[in-house]
Amino acid sequence: MSRHPILKWAQRSDKVYLTVDLADAKDVKLKLEPEGKFILSAVKDGSDYVVDLELFDKVNVEESKYVVGPRNIAYIIVKAESNWWPRLIKQEGKTPAFLKVDWDKWVDEDEENGKPNWRSDVGGGAPGGMNFDDMDFSCRAWVAWEECRAWVGCRAWVGCRIWEISTCQKVKILSS
Repeated sequence: MSRHPILKWAQRSDKVYLTVDLADAKDVKLKLEPEGKFILSAVKDGSDYVVDLELFDKVNVEESKYVVGPRNIAYIIVKAESNWWPRLIKQEGKTPAFLKVDWDKWVDEDEENGKPNWRSDVGGGAPGGMNFDDMDFSCRAWVAWEECRAWVGCRAWVGCRIWEISTCQKVKILSS
């Protein structure tokens, strides 16, 4: 019986990055079809490893590239149409256990063009990807956030006061 290697993936609007974690693989065979069929077979330590996936959409086989390295197999699959896929495979429901997100290569759709979202600029995180482009950072909510750097829901807890950003430049005291 064959095994499944760990397969990590990330995407951009025009390509998918696949990394197969399979060190010292031998007899590696890769097949990519325009309809989105991806097949991999390899041998490691006498065990057969197989991946047979139906990718979410069509791909450009001629422009896609791969490298078989000593620690992994890296594949850059060029999409036939430039758009974001909601998932790697056509199959809906529970993702197979061997498929993982490659967080080292992952970029959110709104960050693809090189403009980082606000979280990387301010060194923290808030829910929902809030847009702070029009925010007056001299306001009391920003000062409060800078002091505590901890968000709960849409509220920042500072001492015994809770501040909420109700609109882009107004701050409302909810409790004290």
